[in-house]
Amino acid sequence: MSVQRIIVIGGTGFVGGHLVHRLAALGHQVSVLTRRPERHRQYRIGAKVQLIQANPYDTEQLVPLLADCDCVINLVGLLNESGGNSFSRAHVELPRCLVKAMREAGVPRLLHMSALNADVNESRGRYLKTKGEGENLVHQSPGIEVTSFRPSVIFGPGDSFFRRFAGLLKLMPLPVFPLACADARFAPVYVGDVAEAFVYALEHPATSGQRLELCGPEQYTLAQLVEYTARLIGRHTRVVGLPDIIARAQGRIMSLLPGQPFTLDNYYSLKKDSVCSQPVWPKMGLQPRSVEAVVPQYLGSASSRARYYDYRSRARRSP
Repeated sequence: MSVQRIIVIGGTGFVGGHLVHRLAALGHQVSVLTRRPERHRQYRIGAKVQLIQANPYDTEQLVPLLADCDCVINLVGLLNESGGNSFSRAHVELPRCLVKAMREAGVPRLLHMSALNADVNESRGRYLKTKGEGENLVHQSPGIEVTSFRPSVIFGPGDSFFRRFAGLLKLMPLPVFPLACADARFAPVYVGDVAEAFVYALEHPATSGQRLELCGPEQYTLAQLVEYTARLIGRHTRVVGLPDIIARAQGRIMSLLPGQPFTLDNYYSLKKDSVCSQPVWPKMGLQPRSVEAVVPQYLGSASSRARYYDYRSRARRSP
């Protein structure tokens, strides 16, 4: 495929770091828009990656930056609201500004990061509702060919899932870990595979108009994943699922703590299993990597017991 000029919004985040490196390695000219380029010098990869200081909410500022661009990639997403950073602003207002600027600049292609279970009709969880609003907005933008991606929880070096639970487990003074929504199901997907899905869509215009679900090869309950994390870091911890009424209270209380380790909106998101209905990898000719093959490489001792212990053989917990 010919070299493309690509603008990445949200390229300084977890997924962005992996995807930007991959695109640069393929020879594409990549520009990462950020408000504070001085904080992200690690993204300067030779001459093929450029950090540009810009406000992605300023359409007038975006239009000249998008001139002669072949594709825009939007990776922006918030897991929790704080200060002036709201779900609506990040998931709806930003895509609206972006597609407006793309139309004015004549950019034909958008790859958009959404979320599994994103749904404009979601009645309680604002994360999923606004993700659904943003996803629908970009797909309904005339003159722009859009592929959106709906991943389950994403893992890999630098993730905020396994590393967050590892940190919480280390803080627990007792060998018991109370867990909200312990029976929620996930199909964790490796960040490198997510990057490959974006590359595939970039190279296959026929994916335009599609909403691609991205999941790993196996499903787990949240309790199984936390127990696996504990084993990797050498903790003998028993996970105890919390009743719903206590889980909701935990969300309200923990949202007040620094870093918001768990919120009421997180609780609502966890009430929906994050698993895929249609496997996309066979169409791409890719084999997704498993939790067991990757996580021990960056978390804990990577002992053989932790690597191969099969939590999936355990009976699913009752709600």
